[in-house]
Amino acid sequence: MMAALAPGFLALGAFMAMVPLLRRDNTLARSLLTGVSFVLLLRYFYWRVTKTLPPPGLTADFFFGYPFMLAEAASLVAVALSLLFLSRTTRRTTEVDGRATDPKAPLIDVFICTYNEERSILERTIIGATGMEYGNYRVWVLDDGRRLWLRHLASELGCHYLTRPDNRHAKAGNINHALKYVGGLPERPDFIAVLDADFVPRPDFLARTISLMDDASVGVVQTPQHFINPDPIQTNLAASDVWPDEQRFFFDILMPAKDAWGVAFCCGTSSLIRYSGLMQIGGFPTDSVTEDYLVTLRLKERGLKTVYLNERLTIGLAPEGLKEYITQRGRWCLGFMQIVRGRSSPLSQTSKLPLIDRLSLVDAFMSWTTVYFAKMFGLVVPWLFLLFGIKAVQADLAELLHFFLPFYVWHGLTMAWLSHGRSLAMMTDVSQLVAAPAVLKAVTTGLLRPKGHKFKVTAKGGDRDKKFVEWPLLRLYGTALLITLAAIAYAFILHLRGESIAYGGLALAWSLYNAFILTVVCFVCIEQPRKRKAERFVRNEAILLRQGGKSHLVRLADISITGARLIDPDPPAIGSAIECQIYGRSIAATVVRRTTNGFAVRFEEGMDTRVHAVRAFYAGEYVRAYRGIKALPVGKALMLRLFG
Repeated sequence: MMAALAPGFLALGAFMAMVPLLRRDNTLARSLLTGVSFVLLLRYFYWRVTKTLPPPGLTADFFFGYPFMLAEAASLVAVALSLLFLSRTTRRTTEVDGRATDPKAPLIDVFICTYNEERSILERTIIGATGMEYGNYRVWVLDDGRRLWLRHLASELGCHYLTRPDNRHAKAGNINHALKYVGGLPERPDFIAVLDADFVPRPDFLARTISLMDDASVGVVQTPQHFINPDPIQTNLAASDVWPDEQRFFFDILMPAKDAWGVAFCCGTSSLIRYSGLMQIGGFPTDSVTEDYLVTLRLKERGLKTVYLNERLTIGLAPEGLKEYITQRGRWCLGFMQIVRGRSSPLSQTSKLPLIDRLSLVDAFMSWTTVYFAKMFGLVVPWLFLLFGIKAVQADLAELLHFFLPFYVWHGLTMAWLSHGRSLAMMTDVSQLVAAPAVLKAVTTGLLRPKGHKFKVTAKGGDRDKKFVEWPLLRLYGTALLITLAAIAYAFILHLRGESIAYGGLALAWSLYNAFILTVVCFVCIEQPRKRKAERFVRNEAILLRQGGKSHLVRLADISITGARLIDPDPPAIGSAIECQIYGRSIAATVVRRTTNGFAVRFEEGMDTRVHAVRAFYAGEYVRAYRGIKALPVGKALMLRLFG
């Protein structure tokens, strides 16, 4: 067994010796690490194809072995393509910092797209949008819900309100209606900024993004999506403090890499788009429910590129429930399948996209399809041997370790290093299994029937204060877990055979890993209640408190846009009216409860106070920053959730 482990230990030692000498933003260093990973992948795949396939024939081994090999091969192609794109990265902050401010600020129209979001969410977004530090812009609320209270709110907060008689083509149709309207005004915009209803812009959002539009070849400036709340995986695993939301790898690592290759793409919200470019392509495309990606492709055909500014310039809401999380992933996948079946397909002969853009589309297609199919296949293959003696993979554990472990170790460490820990194989498996049923359904329906699908809005807000179980998903993966455990018990306890001992090590190790991942997924399916709608952030700073003409310093323990918790050895009585010097101004508040070392307050409900609080809060650093994630704290959090 030590001989089998030796190549893996060699890969580990070589990586640890090499990495301290390398810089993450250096293309040569990134290419070296990803290149070695690719070579080790080829080594493993050559062994897999030449040594582990069952002999051809009308046997169960052959019937299951070859389809699994093909699924695995396709997923490895997806890995190889991701390695190619991750071999580069770029950062445009220095470029933006070096740009001089345009004395004649071009006109920007900010579109806030909404359908059914609640007042508290929209109020924050409108307040943030109307408080940006840019000299020439208009804010438009595009209401596909046609709500009278929203018209009044928009008027109260000083922005424009637009609606339309129908909801044709969903979000894309809503934006296109607004484009036509503003195009008919005496002063037409030069650029369009798009915000989803829950994304609050920071004051410098427009000022930072517009500077990259000095280059006339830029059609879209896309910025990352950051979230003020944890996503369902973080919440349900009680891992919010040690593991970032699932989108961090995509926005912090993958998009800068895509930008370095010139294939960054529009993600809808938090983007700035050239108005003249949109007019050239007839507005937002409506032949996919992911109209944002299509905007990039259609503009690229007209010579306008998308660039990526990796700065936290907007803050939104991650899906708060597992159902919403799954719906969102399914919609993204469905929209991409519609693109693949349309005229912007990577294999389209009529498309004018260059080769690198087509390759990027293939990369995304493989990531949505083959990876998920192979993942589900990987749950079933160990059962086949343990329960029925079907050897889809003709190898023992020692052989697998000899060829697979070096790639697994090197690739896992490379991805963790490139991503500052944002990519851990275990957590990737969990998130992929959670989304797999919806994704595979979307792949099938999108490829077979690309037209006629409705846009499914990701619900935000609502009552989240009760525990909820996502039963369809729990039944699926709970059953898979029971079958895995039963297969282990059957093969190694109830029906132990010599063959099981000789070849079962691989199936056993594989099944034990699957059982652990399935257990984690089952816990993810159990929604944990969220006590507060407004996220609170821990602070440790002194603030001035006034009550009854007297002032004294107290310590701020945590804060949200609706209230705060203060540390004070002599707290005021519940119901007392006080003033707190927070957000750079005096805010009236009411004491709502005592705590062990102080008291909690709720800020007053006046519009002037809310406007100031929202703008100050979202301009601050009230977002969890994950500069480096380590596997050990993540593993500890999982163990505490599973066994604590």
